[in-house]
Amino acid sequence: MGETAGRRDASVDRATKETQIRVRVDLDGQGRADVATGVGFFDHMLDHLARHSLIDIRVEAKGDTHIDDHHTVEDVGIALGQAIRRAMGERRGIRRYASLDLAMDECLTRAAVDVSGRPFLVFRTRFPTEKIGAFDTQLVREFFQAFAVNAGLTLHIETLYGDNSHHIAETCFKAVARVLGEALSIDPRQADLVPSTKGMLA
Repeated sequence: MGETAGRRDASVDRATKETQIRVRVDLDGQGRADVATGVGFFDHMLDHLARHSLIDIRVEAKGDTHIDDHHTVEDVGIALGQAIRRAMGERRGIRRYASLDLAMDECLTRAAVDVSGRPFLVFRTRFPTEKIGAFDTQLVREFFQAFAVNAGLTLHIETLYGDNSHHIAETCFKAVARVLGEALSIDPRQADLVPSTKGMLA
């Protein structure tokens, strides 16, 4: 279970010389987002992550954005991944696997996840521009790398085609949200079982 008996929720506080971050998640939420990172485009993507996964996500972050957004984005990925990992507990009853092709206008992105406890990221996405507004497109991969490692996910993301950097980033976050929500949902046929022949996922 998570931090609250009978619920799958958790909180994480992370403080470094570069960032101060507080995260709370509820895996059985309604997709509510309360996000303030100081990085506008990133807040927009985290809103999508919550809304389309149905995971309630709260993020308060202050970082050295006067340098750039890298530390804030990466450290939010770390803290959010840790919170989701804590909230999963022993992973009893979860569906574990999910995959999806997600379209947005001219763009198509595929995401697949195994809530395996063995972190690994495959990220096959290219952006036609280096920036989306003021946001560095390289940080999309940095976020998912930190998130997958700390949540214990095997996560594959591939953009098959797309011309608009905003659409590409948005399909990545939406596709991951959808597969994460599905993989973490409870299968009533195995609600008390860990979905592994090993009897554990770690």
